[in-house]
Amino acid sequence: MAYRVDASPALALALLAVSLAGIRAQGAAPEDPDHYVQEVWSREPYDERPGPELQPSSTPLPEGTEEKEREPRPRDPGPPKRATKPKKAPRREKLAAEAPPSGCPPLGLETLKITDFQLHASTTKRYGLGAHRGRLNIQAGINENDFYDGAWCAGRNDLHQWIEVDARRLTRFTGVITQGRNSLWLSDWVTSYKVMVSNDSHTWVTVKNGSGDMIFEGNSEKEIPVLNELPVPMVARYIRINPQSWFDNGNICMRMEILGCPLPDPNNYYHRRNEMTTTDDLDFKHHNYKEMRQLMKIVNEMCPNITRIYNIGKSHQGLKLYAVEISDHPGEHEVGEPEFHYIAGAHGNEVLGRELLLLLLQFLCQEYLARNSRIVWLVEETRIHILPSLNPDGYEKAYEGGSELGGWSLGRWTHDGIDINNNFPDLNTLLWEAEDRQNVPRKVPNHYIAIPEWFLFENATVAMETRAVIAWMEKIPFVLGGNLQGGELVVAYPYDMVRSQWKTQEHSPTPDDHVFRWLAYSYASTHRLMTDARRRVCHTEDFQKEEGTVNGASWHTVAGSLNDFSYLHTNCFELSIYVGCDKYPHESQLPEEWENNRESLIVFMEQVHRGIKGMVRDLHGKGIPNAIISVEGVNHDIRTASNGDYWRLLNPGEYVVTAKAEGFTTSSKNCMVGYDMGATQCDFTLSKTNLARIREIMEKFGKQPVSLPTRRLKLRGRKRRQRG
Repeated sequence: MAYRVDASPALALALLAVSLAGIRAQGAAPEDPDHYVQEVWSREPYDERPGPELQPSSTPLPEGTEEKEREPRPRDPGPPKRATKPKKAPRREKLAAEAPPSGCPPLGLETLKITDFQLHASTTKRYGLGAHRGRLNIQAGINENDFYDGAWCAGRNDLHQWIEVDARRLTRFTGVITQGRNSLWLSDWVTSYKVMVSNDSHTWVTVKNGSGDMIFEGNSEKEIPVLNELPVPMVARYIRINPQSWFDNGNICMRMEILGCPLPDPNNYYHRRNEMTTTDDLDFKHHNYKEMRQLMKIVNEMCPNITRIYNIGKSHQGLKLYAVEISDHPGEHEVGEPEFHYIAGAHGNEVLGRELLLLLLQFLCQEYLARNSRIVWLVEETRIHILPSLNPDGYEKAYEGGSELGGWSLGRWTHDGIDINNNFPDLNTLLWEAEDRQNVPRKVPNHYIAIPEWFLFENATVAMETRAVIAWMEKIPFVLGGNLQGGELVVAYPYDMVRSQWKTQEHSPTPDDHVFRWLAYSYASTHRLMTDARRRVCHTEDFQKEEGTVNGASWHTVAGSLNDFSYLHTNCFELSIYVGCDKYPHESQLPEEWENNRESLIVFMEQVHRGIKGMVRDLHGKGIPNAIISVEGVNHDIRTASNGDYWRLLNPGEYVVTAKAEGFTTSSKNCMVGYDMGATQCDFTLSKTNLARIREIMEKFGKQPVSLPTRRLKLRGRKRRQRG
């Protein structure tokens, strides 16, 4: 966007020089130890990359400017809530699909790129409502307690309250996005405000509209974000929001994001230490449905020998649910090769997972062509399936809103209003009730629990997308899977549902709890931030006590989750991977998020090769399908695939493993699992039982096996008749 100006470029440059001199004279701000925790992996120095062009109208704040304004002195509370509104800026409630019209990205309040130490406020109601909580889309705790509440709230309701951001360098500020307080019980939001900027946090200039201070229109409710662009971009280090009016029955409370372009400054050591980019040549952008399909096609054309595009069904709106298979023999299940999947986008507005999987597709293709030995081995020894968008209908809604104005829930549900994440059959209750009854009147297996009949009815409240995933998982013998979600930074493992009634949080481990803990830790420990004890919590939960992992039910109970269903109905061990605090980060954040998750995405796929694997055959060498594999001491079995091959995820150790199948004798053996990558081969050969052999012989000659009880009854009847 171009702006008309009267000042000459020479004058603007001169003013910028004065501002830079003022900043350097102040000295660097004291920096906290956690400002330096991120390593540098930029390919080129920051000052060698082109920075944003400074608009001549973006006048810095030199000393002695005529439009300066000192902080107002405190005075008695109780001024009128509504100030006069000489000039009001137009409100924008809709953002382009990606960048704001100004072209500058968010500074990073929502993504936590802006630290708590960079946020300050005039007053606060209490600690849990401090300036550090004034971040866009931040969520309050269940109890909205003193530590984790849902906004910054001023200690008094008057015109002298403010919240400010220290960008720590000269920044071209272009806009402000605001929300009200996240609360189930209270209605607090700001309806209008002024914007002020400064270079030293003492002398402030208010954004003008002509000769008067501009009054920006704020929110009309507490959740929908509202964007206001500055009439002219302002170059400064600090920006301050000064509320002028607020909801009649509420208080001064707000969450916000600031749009701005940091200006190049090679002398700023803090920024050079924290500047991030990536050396991977990938398509870092948000892709709508059509663009996602085109990207898949490009990857398929680049790597036709190892990729295959297919769909598992359709969404409610008729969009195909596309998946990409990556394997050295795409389109076929290779005996002895495990199947792995990643799913993203069950919640359509949790966009980061979708883009990470599209980046992973490109990365695997490129690295395979470059003959990266690690990726080549992974592709040739694993059949990988990637489903980037399970809820494309919801994504399209979120995409229309854009990365900053969608709020916390726009696009979360399917088109018919269903949350896919907890739309699967509740098999936990069936299993636990049977165990409590000691399997009376009938025994319920500890695996492959059947789906209830009511769930299969056409009028059941089941999303088309859910049915498609169930059919997909029943068709392919997945061993391990991860579903990528957003809004937090943690890996959650099953069970996701509490076992005790009337509880909302309770640790509910599976029989494979130790395996799930390891799988979760394998992702979290290789993520750049998940296990960093110095990082700030996203919203209310601190997951550091379990090293960035959590049992799903101990966090919040969910009935009918994908993780629990997958574990109880199939062989697949499924985990939920929450990849970022910001569900829908700005496009400019994608390279950094890719670097945060790249190693974890690869390491987690490699875990499919942990444990034991093998074949279950008959005496003729033919694979036995649907044979049961049991591990002594673990009350959860798995079954062989149609070719008789199986995979059982286990931690290192020695196990007694048993294979059994209907019509065959049972076989057991000791299997040792080591620490090295690669599953231990543990094959079984089963012989048929005598009864099974008799039936086979009789069927071969066209006769049916004799039922012995029936024959005894016939003989007794014949003897009675002879006696009579």
